[in-house]
Amino acid sequence: MSLEVANIIKYIHNHHGEDRWSAVQIAITLAFICGFIVLGIGLLRIGWLVEFIPTPAVAGFMTGSAITIVCSQVPGLFGIQNLFDTRASPYKVIINTLKNLGHSKKDAAFGVTGLFGLYFLRWFFDFLSRRYPSRSRLFFYLSVMRNAFVIIILTLAAWGVVRHEKPDKKGNYSISILKTVPRGFKHIGQPVIDPELLRALGSHLFVATLILLLEHIAISKSFGRLNGYKINPNQELIAIGVTNTVGTVFGAYPATGSFSRSALKSKCGVRTPAAGWVTGLVVIVALYGLTDAFFFIPSAGLSAIIIHAVADLVTPPSQVYRFWLISPLEFIIWAAAVLVSVFATIEYGIYTSIILSLLLLLIRVARPGGQFLGKVKIHSDDGTVQDARDVFVPLEADPKLRNPHVLVEPAAPGVFIFRLEESFTFPNSSLINSTVVDYIKEHTKRGKDISLVRLVDRPWNDPGPRRGTKVDPAAVDDKKPLLKALVLDFAAVGNLDTTGVQNLVDTRTELEKWADAPVEFHFANILSPWVRRALVAGGFGTGSGDHGAVEVAPVVPPQNEDYADANQDWRYEPNSSHPKGSRPTTSDKDVERGSEDEDKAAYHKQANNSAHSSVEGPLLSTLTPFFHVDLASAVRHAESRAKRSA
Repeated sequence: MSLEVANIIKYIHNHHGEDRWSAVQIAITLAFICGFIVLGIGLLRIGWLVEFIPTPAVAGFMTGSAITIVCSQVPGLFGIQNLFDTRASPYKVIINTLKNLGHSKKDAAFGVTGLFGLYFLRWFFDFLSRRYPSRSRLFFYLSVMRNAFVIIILTLAAWGVVRHEKPDKKGNYSISILKTVPRGFKHIGQPVIDPELLRALGSHLFVATLILLLEHIAISKSFGRLNGYKINPNQELIAIGVTNTVGTVFGAYPATGSFSRSALKSKCGVRTPAAGWVTGLVVIVALYGLTDAFFFIPSAGLSAIIIHAVADLVTPPSQVYRFWLISPLEFIIWAAAVLVSVFATIEYGIYTSIILSLLLLLIRVARPGGQFLGKVKIHSDDGTVQDARDVFVPLEADPKLRNPHVLVEPAAPGVFIFRLEESFTFPNSSLINSTVVDYIKEHTKRGKDISLVRLVDRPWNDPGPRRGTKVDPAAVDDKKPLLKALVLDFAAVGNLDTTGVQNLVDTRTELEKWADAPVEFHFANILSPWVRRALVAGGFGTGSGDHGAVEVAPVVPPQNEDYADANQDWRYEPNSSHPKGSRPTTSDKDVERGSEDEDKAAYHKQANNSAHSSVEGPLLSTLTPFFHVDLASAVRHAESRAKRSA
């Protein structure tokens, strides 16, 4: 967040001049407006919006930010930060740093030594903790004090160097030091919010607010997992929003969560937010009592402290490899966020990760998977026949998922089973329609020899065999069955919209034209009452001969019946008589019941002896016999009805 604040201040000064608004006013205004936005998001209970940004995108943003911060602090480590722009793209800063290493000053002795000391002390105390486990807690506290120890040593050394020096005309010494730090709270009061400044900040508010959200939510979720509690995003956003809006009264700039401080407190045994009061009191005491000592803190030492702190935010190689194992596409999002952040800016890195994440989400919704299934009979290892049962697996074997040598039996001839893997809605319903229709046409024969139909009466998009062909090969292939029924597993379908119902109707129409006969649609595992309602509204599930309208939401008003279809000889009419028999009806055997007939006596006896009696009856509504409680019953009914109609 500090890096983004610095970039925003640089942008405002470059476009509006350094004299119009001070850096302090810009930072305070940014804190106020970002805090107000975050507070509003929390109060409106829409914190769930942050869930649209996946973990790899956040990790990529954090890694890119850490690399950018490290690169911006390396010049200060050698005292060459004034020779070029350290807020440029990280790759430019690295190149300029290498070019100007020959101009390093005394600051390098403080910066490089301090950075080496920090990593050496961490390694040394970690080694002692492993060597003497009984004293690991003592070594842990000594390790976390390394930052204070190193900065005290460097400050004393800087004091020894500059105490006898006279500053130049600009007040600088031979080494860069922090110099005067204002004591206490000198500017408590109502923040000055300039409307013109708000307009100037407009293009950066989205990124600044997003960073505020991402850092805080990512940190809170991470430590929630480590300590076994679940966070409420809205509560967290309200807290950080209040922090920033109230903080502007004390002259604070945008504040968000901190990985390093949170990790330190977690390891120290902090369990409640009350630890913040202790931290606040220590900061207040330091502001009023230690500011004179801050004068001699070397800037190179502060650069070493910052590099040491943020370097741990870089995603380790093991976690990057885990991203690749879990989802290669999300690994690409992580890599893109890091690369764009390094070679452009943090803002572009955030935009890249968000756009790619949303694009991946849309692709997954619009291009879902789907499998045609077959049956495999399984039983326990002891080979007991009584517990054998049918399971449904994809017909096309994937060696990574199941044994490819196990034979998968397809359903009865003319019956197909298709499992959807996503909600059936407008982005994906057309694709699923094409997948189902194309596969079934490939594996069944046409119900009517289209060569007997005049060329002028054939549909232009399916003209059949060429002129002069005596028979239609698709209709006389006896190796393929006639289509009887399609079983759809809706276990993964949580939503079904108007476009989805329309494509289901189109699927039924195309398949019945192909089969030139009624085609039953069976549905299993319907888990949502709204999905059931949509299917019934589309004419499915009832088993009646009247399908209803061909178009669920017609764009063009229906034409006169005499001119609606010129290919009457080719079109299948569900209500007309058919040589193969009328549309099948349902019977009591097609309805799943709550208990078997032979168990009725025992069931009623048990119910009469119980304090709460139960009533035996159909598990699902008898008005929709083509809706089934599970896939096994749906396939069983489809196969039995296909055999009866053969």
